[in-house]
Amino acid sequence: MDLPADRTTPVAVPVAQGAAVRRTRRPSGGPPALPRHVRASGVGWLLAAVLLIAAVPVVFSGGLRGVAVAVTVADDAGTRWLGEVVPPGLSRVLAAPASWPVLSTVPPLLLVALVVLRRFRHLVIWLAAITVLQVVAGNLLASRAHRPRPFGVAFGTEWQGWAMPSLQMTLFSAGAVTLLYSLVPAGRWRDRGKWIATAVVALAGLGRIALGVDAPTDVLVGVVLGVTVPLLAFRWFAPDAVFPVGYRRGRTAHLDVGGARGEAIRRALRDQLGLVADEVVPFGLAGSAGSTPLRIRVAGDPPRVLFGKLYAKSHLQADRWFKLGRELLYGQLEDERPFTTVRRLVQQEDYALSLMHRAGVPSPTPYGFVELTPEREYLLVTEFFEGAVELGEVEGAIDDRVLDDGLGIVRRLWDAGLAHRDLKPANLLVRDGRLLLIDVAFAEARPSPWRQAVDLANMMLCLALRSDPGRVYDRALRQFGVEEITEAFAAARGLALPSQLRRMMRSQGRDLHAEFVALLPRAPRPIPVQRWTARRAALLAAALAVLFVAQEIVVWGRLDPLPREGDLYAGAVSCTDAEGLWLLAQSVPSASRVPCVRAQPAGWTLGSQTVTSGRSVLTFDHDRAGPHALVATLTAACDRGSAPEIDPAGTGLRRYQGGDPSDPRVTLRFDVFAGGCLTTRLVSPPVGQALLTGDLSRVIGFVPRADLARLVEQRSDGRLHLDPPDAG
Repeated sequence: MDLPADRTTPVAVPVAQGAAVRRTRRPSGGPPALPRHVRASGVGWLLAAVLLIAAVPVVFSGGLRGVAVAVTVADDAGTRWLGEVVPPGLSRVLAAPASWPVLSTVPPLLLVALVVLRRFRHLVIWLAAITVLQVVAGNLLASRAHRPRPFGVAFGTEWQGWAMPSLQMTLFSAGAVTLLYSLVPAGRWRDRGKWIATAVVALAGLGRIALGVDAPTDVLVGVVLGVTVPLLAFRWFAPDAVFPVGYRRGRTAHLDVGGARGEAIRRALRDQLGLVADEVVPFGLAGSAGSTPLRIRVAGDPPRVLFGKLYAKSHLQADRWFKLGRELLYGQLEDERPFTTVRRLVQQEDYALSLMHRAGVPSPTPYGFVELTPEREYLLVTEFFEGAVELGEVEGAIDDRVLDDGLGIVRRLWDAGLAHRDLKPANLLVRDGRLLLIDVAFAEARPSPWRQAVDLANMMLCLALRSDPGRVYDRALRQFGVEEITEAFAAARGLALPSQLRRMMRSQGRDLHAEFVALLPRAPRPIPVQRWTARRAALLAAALAVLFVAQEIVVWGRLDPLPREGDLYAGAVSCTDAEGLWLLAQSVPSASRVPCVRAQPAGWTLGSQTVTSGRSVLTFDHDRAGPHALVATLTAACDRGSAPEIDPAGTGLRRYQGGDPSDPRVTLRFDVFAGGCLTTRLVSPPVGQALLTGDLSRVIGFVPRADLARLVEQRSDGRLHLDPPDAG
């Protein structure tokens, strides 16, 4: 491409010829070329989740009354029937995938996989979805439904907390959706995975129902929530069209330009630029990481070929992560900020192309850009350099004219106050013995002197790949001074060199940088790249904090926003709270008495209540004795040691009280009754210990199991029973 010596006059945007059509404006409220939407299945799951979330408090918040009785009777009948049909051994096998050991093992592995695959967006979505589910399912719904475990059945496995919704099925379903949408490519493999996941989730739910720990409604609500939240999150914040999941070698930034997107591109070109595209195909994908390059054949007489760069939100996110990572490793190399929207990114390149033409730099002529999805996808259209070859693929050595073109490009950039900022072989094309510059997306006006110096060094290194450093140096002296060249190689170190340029120099086994330095009159004093600033230190601290919290939550299970140990997230289980007392009774099926909270005297406050199979714990805090001053634990049996018996607390209950030889502040009380024992541990200072010990009987009381069983039968008109028929 033989260019005139002076191209400083503005270049008009070309007007489409031949098959050009009239451009049309999208009316207000009209859909864009590529509308953003959630598929019908996602809407269906959303409606189901909304209906269930609204129905659960309405049906169950009043306890076992009204509609809740009918639902519970039907649920428990189904639970008993399934428990009789499915053998216990098979039930445990079916329910195993939704067990806590599995749910605790898979998240760390998934975390590692997503980090290794660099799917950080999917990782953040997954962590956010799990947190939302634990808050909604484990706290909000559970604390309002107050639903005990199924009545009249023997529990075949461990359980924790309220039954509605099934938290384990919620998290298991969410994990299955996350695996599908973060690790399995869309299409045939994901479709098959959905059927497999559906079968596994359904069988796990049936297994838990057959084991008696969950009722069908508990499983249904848990699965719907577990599927809906991550499904909508992935489809909305990481759609496959923009953030595809794949394992093919090459760049993951490239988007599929077939199907709906291909039609949208053709429609947008026709309506917004007046161009009729006969063909839109990917082109030169290997050399592009920040966009999807396209070859566009435009109808006309004669037909023309244009070049397109498809930008999406994934490219914007990649640019942000790249700049963040670079700042963490090296500090801010210059005054730059990530682009805030895809529109601004495309506007920047379109404007930069105009600046290049105004400066006389041989670069593609801009045709404008089109909008596919507002703020998400745009297509930049430019001149296509037909027959051009990347500098790195040129056969043999290049001549002096190409060397002069390359060095002249940098000189014109300097004179115009511009910097390309990404000079590498893939962005330098050779056609008809002349050098052309492309990919000006990150060009900068009025850059720092350091950035301009880096441009010169990178250009000289690129030219030396297909020439000799001595020749390049001699030609550079015709346009630059020795001091300028020395400064360039003092600045161009480490990350300042594009990765492709570094790879090509390594593949040739040449240290071109050292060869150029040897040609200089004196060795340059390196300009330091590492820059420590308060912002960089704060970012590093924040990144380490995020990694620490993620490790504590996902890997070790600490700092969990909602512990999984059966916390009721409700007020104190009073001696008249039927639902809470039924759940405590279910935790120790053999206990003839169930502890309850009689009152909270002055200074006492409820700390927590955790109810699990085989164990229930009530914790109280005291304003003087401190947190966890009183811990009452209900179990089937206890070791009272040598504690002496004190006055009987009532018929059928024997009370023992003693201390802890290793800690004089501790008072231990054991209330022993048929099939159960309540161990109360009081920690108090010596002063006032007797007074706090006297509060124990005022705080903790008991309700006979028989009374609770009669209450279940009364509420259900004899259709429900607290314990299974064969319970002793």
